[in-house]
Amino acid sequence: MESASMRLHALGERIKEGYTTWGCMWPKESVAPENGFILRNLSGNEIPVQSRVTAYWPDGSVKWTAHTADSSLLEDEIEVEARPVQNAFISKELKVSRQDGLLVIQAGMARAVIDEKSKSMLESFEFNGKIALSEAVPVLILEEPSDSGTKRQNYEGFFDQAELEESGPLCAIVKFTGIHVNGSSRRFPFVIRMAIGLDSPRVSFTHTFLYDGDEDRDFLKGIGIRFQSPLFGELYNRHIRLQGDFGAFHESPALLLSWRPRIPEGIYENQMNGVVLRLSGKEKELVDKVMQDMPFWDQYSLTQDSSEHFSIKKKIRDSNCCLIDCLHGHRSCGGVAIGSEHGSVLFATRDFWEKNPSGYTVSGLTTDEASVSAWFWSPEAEPMDFRHYANRGYNQVYYEGYDYKGADPYGIACTSQMVVKACDELIPSNEDVSGFAESVRCPVQYVGSPEFYHEMGAFGHWSLPDRSSETEIWLEDQLSKALAFYIEEVDQRGWYGLFNYGDFMHTYDRARHQWRYDMGGYAWDNTELVPTLWIWHEFLRSGRQEAFILAEKLSRHASEVDVYHMGKYKGLGSRHNVRHWGCPCKEARIAMAGHHRVYYYLTGDRRFEDIFDELKDNEKTFASHDPLGDFYNKEEMTYPAHARSGPDWSSLCSNWMTEWERKNDTSYRNKIETGIIDLKNAPLKLVSGPDFEFDPETVHLRYIGERASGGTHLQICMGSPQIWMEIADLLDDEEWKRMLADYGRFYYLPNSEQLQESGGIIGEREFSLPFMAAAMGAYGASFLNDSVLAKRTWRHLLHALMSSGNHEGFQTVTVENCANKRELKEIPWISTNFAAQWCLNVIVCLEFIREALPKTLKEADLLVAEMDGGSFRKA
Repeated sequence: MESASMRLHALGERIKEGYTTWGCMWPKESVAPENGFILRNLSGNEIPVQSRVTAYWPDGSVKWTAHTADSSLLEDEIEVEARPVQNAFISKELKVSRQDGLLVIQAGMARAVIDEKSKSMLESFEFNGKIALSEAVPVLILEEPSDSGTKRQNYEGFFDQAELEESGPLCAIVKFTGIHVNGSSRRFPFVIRMAIGLDSPRVSFTHTFLYDGDEDRDFLKGIGIRFQSPLFGELYNRHIRLQGDFGAFHESPALLLSWRPRIPEGIYENQMNGVVLRLSGKEKELVDKVMQDMPFWDQYSLTQDSSEHFSIKKKIRDSNCCLIDCLHGHRSCGGVAIGSEHGSVLFATRDFWEKNPSGYTVSGLTTDEASVSAWFWSPEAEPMDFRHYANRGYNQVYYEGYDYKGADPYGIACTSQMVVKACDELIPSNEDVSGFAESVRCPVQYVGSPEFYHEMGAFGHWSLPDRSSETEIWLEDQLSKALAFYIEEVDQRGWYGLFNYGDFMHTYDRARHQWRYDMGGYAWDNTELVPTLWIWHEFLRSGRQEAFILAEKLSRHASEVDVYHMGKYKGLGSRHNVRHWGCPCKEARIAMAGHHRVYYYLTGDRRFEDIFDELKDNEKTFASHDPLGDFYNKEEMTYPAHARSGPDWSSLCSNWMTEWERKNDTSYRNKIETGIIDLKNAPLKLVSGPDFEFDPETVHLRYIGERASGGTHLQICMGSPQIWMEIADLLDDEEWKRMLADYGRFYYLPNSEQLQESGGIIGEREFSLPFMAAAMGAYGASFLNDSVLAKRTWRHLLHALMSSGNHEGFQTVTVENCANKRELKEIPWISTNFAAQWCLNVIVCLEFIREALPKTLKEADLLVAEMDGGSFRKA
């Protein structure tokens, strides 16, 4: 195979600090698994790089790789080249060894020691010969309500396994798997990844916990990681900085500001400027005398209790004394530094204020060792109550799945990220603390150009922007407006919090000028109608950093909180609800790998490997959780379960396709092909059903007639078209491609023609909400070279958002003194279902049938006028 290369650029203007990982895509048959990789800046200098394969083409050649390098060595534009031999430039390498039960990572100037039999993830972390950390222990606080008050239980994490997940020349990742323990009580399993880089002063943690408690008793009061860091020298040479809205709050536990006797102002000024005080003679005598009769501030806390408020408090080392208020503010980015004559340590938590209530507790500043607890849920906040909002469901009135209560938090997860950094300075400056926190909040990310991903066919079929005609300009404007609306709505509505951040609400209430946050299935969206795919496709085609961030947060949330990772629902997700785990409907479509493949392949995030592993065989859950179990009599069934060709079987295909490409395991390709063969044998092929009986053991589909539980549109509005089209390309199955094309054609036939072509067997099946089938119609029009179908497809899609002379689209309106806003921007008719599906279908249709799009809005009006009734959005 000849050499191949990919150019990438840094996303946005992010601070280049620490190691970064990114993904590269390779043409089919161009890179062999044994290839080596070279990284260079576009200026020509070669940079050390660590590489691994993350996906394969069907022929076994490499499709995706993940690469890790020190971002401080990288320019804004880089190039990765694959070569037939291992010849990447690395002059110094990280070494891992095991010595007497200790795992030792020698990473140049950095050294980490892990005792595999200890409760601590770190025995020590040294940089440049100085110990920065002497302990890192997962901690948990649970609170149990009772008639007599509350009972608080403190837990510490113990890991069952410390797996060296990655060990290369530049970076080592240790994966800790364990559970929090208090005596005989074991709660909240965890998976924590710790990353160490060559010559890097940073240690990165990705912290995942799973809820396995009793929702009636186990309220989450606090969870995080407790670090120990040695302190040396005089108390007045110890410092702390806590980041605020502007700059940082900075103090010493022994502030050299006194009344009598008065310490010279110059000494205090030097102290507050972070200068190491080397006192002698009378100055030393004076300071020593003052320190005999002054309070020493041993403990500080920073608490971001909501997205709108943080506080800083402190106290002396006496359990019988109170905390006093130091500062109140709006939003802290979560940067903290402590220092002594030994040096300093910085801490930063990603999305600190967004994923509130978060915080830090720093204590022991007056001792030989400081304790820093980084809280992902701060114990200073109200405990997290996992119970449901009602003791039943509201199926019809409130759009919930059933009338019985189906809420269950057991098995959900939540992931947070943080970084610790060693520093030689007494205390880093305000700028250093804020810069470090910003580098953690928005880490360096390299991506390819939209043109490159498009040419490679990355993630199927989607279009690049083109504003050549008036109607194309209008469409691109609507896509931009829709994205901007959701970006701004996250902040306007305060969609923040550890268990909420990343998700959107489902449907708007124009009368209350509020989303239906309290109305059953109209509240949190939980990936309903795949806003994940919409926003990831928007990033792929535009390269916009704002789209990447919005999609990244959505993937992080939806892959963890909306999905079950253990227990009876493992591999399934919860349908949209007031509580993310609230709906009785637990379905594969919410959990499917297809939501998050883009993020994984662009970033190489290893947490998603856990998630994909959980999903690869989740068809087995259908035996006990038939998605259509309440619609059919089990005694009359041949197979033990059901699966609609979409979204149930298509979601399984998404999981199987991901496992096939990640592991080059053809048994998962065979699972896909088994179902495709069964659909080929159905009377109307893909149009048939879409309800089928399903055998979780053989993954066969059994045709049972024409019935669409929930509506035919559900077959194609949950990501099925994108999954099926990508599978068609991977399998290169012409009959399957024609089946996709025929489906799109059939959906848009007049009902009389549908009945005639099907021989009447479709009966009263309705092919509803036709704008949601536009991607399939466009595929069909392109494949069949059918200009009539292309015109029908555009007519349905345009009609959904415009009517004659009305081209407002996703235009916001401003309402004054409403919803606690001086000026509220809203789209009164909006639903995330509509926004996600309309935008996603436009993105695909522009790829297949752009030439059939009316050139002017007047022509578009004439096309839309051929349809009866108003637009869908105003219905």
